Amino acid sequence: MPRPLAALALAFVLPAACTAREGAAPAVATTTGPAPAGAASAAGCLPDGDGYLRARVRGALDLDLDWRNGEMECTGGIRPDGSGLRVSIAGPLRSDGRRLRFVFGIVGATEGAAARQRPTNLTVIFEGERRLFATQGDDKCTVDSLTQQRTGPLGGDRRSWRIEAHGFCLGPAATLGGDSRLLVTRFDFAGRIDLQEDTGP
Repeated sequence: MPRPLAALALAFVLPAACTAREGAAPAVATTTGPAPAGAASAAGCLPDGDGYLRARVRGALDLDLDWRNGEMECTGGIRPDGSGLRVSIAGPLRSDGRRLRFVFGIVGATEGAAARQRPTNLTVIFEGERRLFATQGDDKCTVDSLTQQRTGPLGGDRRSWRIEAHGFCLGPAATLGGDSRLLVTRFDFAGRIDLQEDTGP
C-alpha cells in the first residue's frame, strides 16, 4: 500500500446502522433525526448546505448510502504526490466514535478545472474498527465527470472549492490482507477541497 494510504489506517469503524452481512438486504444509511452531538460543525460539509454523498456498495457489506451536508465532514486538497486532487468525505459520527469515510484520489484533476474520465484511487475507512479497504491503484475506479466552483472569500492565501463528482468502480477495494472486498458500483458526491498558498518563510 502506498505510504499516504497506510497513514490513513488509524482507528476506523462502520456506523452501526450500516452493518449488513453479505447477501442480506442492503442497508440504507440516512439520517432521520438530528446528528449526534459533535457529529459535524454547524456548517457541515459545505457552507451553502448542498454537500452530499450517495454510494452503492456491494461485497463484504451491502450498503446504499445517502448522506447530506449537515451530517458530513469534508476535507481535501492536492494528492501527496502532486498527481491530482484528493477528497475525503466522512458520514455521520456515532455516539461511540464510529464513522465511515471515503477518500477519493482523482488522478490528473487540477484546481478549479472541470474533468472527465479520470482514473481514481478509492479508500474506504471504518473509523474506530481499524479496518480499511483500498483499491491500491488508480485502475479500478473512474470519475466520469468533475466540476469545481470557488467558495468562500476570494482574497487571502487560502482557497476553497466545491468539488462535485460522479463515477463508478469496476474493480473492488480490498483489505490489506486481501481477504475481504468491497465494490463501490456507483458514487456521487459534492465535497470540498482547501488549498493554502505557500507564502515561504
